[in-house]
Amino acid sequence: MQIENTPTLTIEHSAGGAAQSVMASGIWQVHVLSQKGLLKGINRTLTSLRKKAELAWDLTGVDSIDHIGAQLFWNAWGKKRPPRLTLDPRQEELFARLEKASSLNLPRAKASPLNWIIVLGAGLLSFFEHLHGFIELIGRLVQDLGRFIRRPAMGPWREISANIYHSGFQALGITALVGFLIGVVLSFLSAQQLRQFGGDIYLVDILGMSVIRELGPLLAAILVAGRSGSSITAQLGVMKVTEELDAMLVMGISHGFRLIMPKVVALAISMPLLVVWTDAMALLGGAASAKIELGLSFRYFLHKLPDAVPLVNYMIGLLKGMTFGMLIALVSCHFGLRIKPNTDSLGRGTTTSVVTAITVVILADAVFAIIFSGVGF
Repeated sequence: MQIENTPTLTIEHSAGGAAQSVMASGIWQVHVLSQKGLLKGINRTLTSLRKKAELAWDLTGVDSIDHIGAQLFWNAWGKKRPPRLTLDPRQEELFARLEKASSLNLPRAKASPLNWIIVLGAGLLSFFEHLHGFIELIGRLVQDLGRFIRRPAMGPWREISANIYHSGFQALGITALVGFLIGVVLSFLSAQQLRQFGGDIYLVDILGMSVIRELGPLLAAILVAGRSGSSITAQLGVMKVTEELDAMLVMGISHGFRLIMPKVVALAISMPLLVVWTDAMALLGGAASAKIELGLSFRYFLHKLPDAVPLVNYMIGLLKGMTFGMLIALVSCHFGLRIKPNTDSLGRGTTTSVVTAITVVILADAVFAIIFSGVGF
């Protein structure tokens, strides 16, 4: 929308060519200054005049001016009145307030030397608060599982089935693609090193053990934490923001029995299956790379694999998958139930949930490595 009397600066030159005076006119108010491109042009002109102390300024032609317009001039003058300034009497009070405010020396907040103790204490309190909430959530889950086992016919079978579909079946594509590519890369790099020492036949051993025991479960867990974990946190967060959780409590529907337990059970079922699927795709990619790089046939690869990887490693991989799935569901539900009713909390809660879930999965993997360090070799 075009507004009449737009703010204008007219520079009058002396006979010698040097700038002598600046005449301001028009409306210097925020609703006019906010027009597209206008403020940028005025700032550019005022910046070019900032260092010319000999200029005379005349603001008597200004129709109206507010604090934003006056602040533009005040900044161009270096936060003090220029020696040659002509103001309308109505503008005196406005510039007097700016002059008075510029002379105030506000006290600077001093950082306490013990600030690090305050930050450390706040971090510890937050950690123990989350730990208490997480343990409480596990206790509630145990009670709900006991109720489900006692009366399975009244259990949330539809919710469990829907969560298996969303968290398990819909993740088959991404886990297959990433698993296949990781298998190709791992097989190719291992073949490059083994060829130098004539150890080509050990490629199946290295690939089988690393994929089935470590990489497969860990890779599937990280993908599920990023994909399904964030979805669970966002779903619970939105339900809390829209007060659906409160409505469920009013109707006597338990959050734990209808929302949390189905997600934990669904991931405990679907994660081991995803681990098997990811292992198979990674081994397929590794076999294809070995065929191209070392000339190992698929038949030799499949024939050698059972001897290279003892059966107990498959069981450890499945146990890891089930544990990782339950941890991801619990962490995601924990952060989802702590979302506050604003969009900023929803974004930060989802991000924190994914990062925490991946960290917890890696910690659990380290515990598995210590407990089963002498098993399966």
